[in-house]
Amino acid sequence: MRVGVLGGGQLGRMLALAGYRLGIQFRFFDPNSGAPVGQLGELIAAPYDDEAALARFCDGLDVATYEFENVPLDAARFVAERVKLYPPIQSLEVAQHRLKEKEFFSSLGIPTPKYAPANSADELAHALGVTGIPAVVKTVTMGYDGKGQVVVRDRSAAASAWDAVGKRAVIVEEMVAFDRELSMIGARDNDGREVYYPLIENEHSDGILRVSRAPVHDVSLQLRGAAEDYVRRIFEKLDYIGVLAVEFFQRGSELLVNEMAPRVHNSGHWTIEGARTSQFENHLRAILSLPMGEADAIGEAAMVNLIGETPPLQELLSIPGAHVHLYGKAATERRKVGHITLVGESARNVGTLAETLRRAFGTGTR
Repeated sequence: MRVGVLGGGQLGRMLALAGYRLGIQFRFFDPNSGAPVGQLGELIAAPYDDEAALARFCDGLDVATYEFENVPLDAARFVAERVKLYPPIQSLEVAQHRLKEKEFFSSLGIPTPKYAPANSADELAHALGVTGIPAVVKTVTMGYDGKGQVVVRDRSAAASAWDAVGKRAVIVEEMVAFDRELSMIGARDNDGREVYYPLIENEHSDGILRVSRAPVHDVSLQLRGAAEDYVRRIFEKLDYIGVLAVEFFQRGSELLVNEMAPRVHNSGHWTIEGARTSQFENHLRAILSLPMGEADAIGEAAMVNLIGETPPLQELLSIPGAHVHLYGKAATERRKVGHITLVGESARNVGTLAETLRRAFGTGTR
């Protein structure tokens, strides 16, 4: 079996690591000739509008997928016309546009923070009357890890916020006073079979995920049931195949959907060591019509992202119980260069680990 992956970052790399055990071969497409996946599989390095290169990418594939949701739609359509592409393109269209995404959730009866669109400074000021203040102003496209966002705490700041996001179309969202951030990861195959991982608690700083813990124990059956129900509604509406991550704000007994990612997700990296079947393997099983594996946790798990620079490997491996994943990426500010997972008894030491990384290496939850 040969799987093609659009994108060449760490998520594609981890897909390959999961798939090689099953005898799956991989081909990647990425504009960057130095993409991390080049260490593990065939890499076609070309711009996404190079149709000749995309045709070479498609040749001989059993199925194609993508490892980030900002794959240009024209490139995705070109591939889908030549080989099966999962998850479906409609999920890309929804996830790439924040306003369409919120409207999609609303159409399914899934609760979200209050929101309103804006295409000018005046419209932004009006939108603040809908959402209330404080609010978050986000560009409708090309924003991730806190990029393309600005917080507005005073109505008089509408004009400066419009300038800060580049005078581009935005969505203005209520800033939710949440109790915590949660995510749920599910997988669905061609036959409609579904598996759901435990709820995950996430800690963000400056818009970047720093720590994930799973499973979440202090949660009601009703809340977990609501999370599964919302993911299932998305699955069914999109005729979805593959892994899907949905991020939530918990406010009391209520879940508000923040966004979705139609791919394997950073908050699910703990599943490599901490679940019976990792999110990466289940994504491959789903898109290749192979039986999906059990998604329950085998114990406590916690993951800490390494941000900005890679600490010395010798130091990382000296941390008791640490499972180290380095992505082979050049270190730059705010870039995810690796992660560490703790499982079992050691997962209780995630706070100590994060503080150790912060003090010693200037990374982790900084």
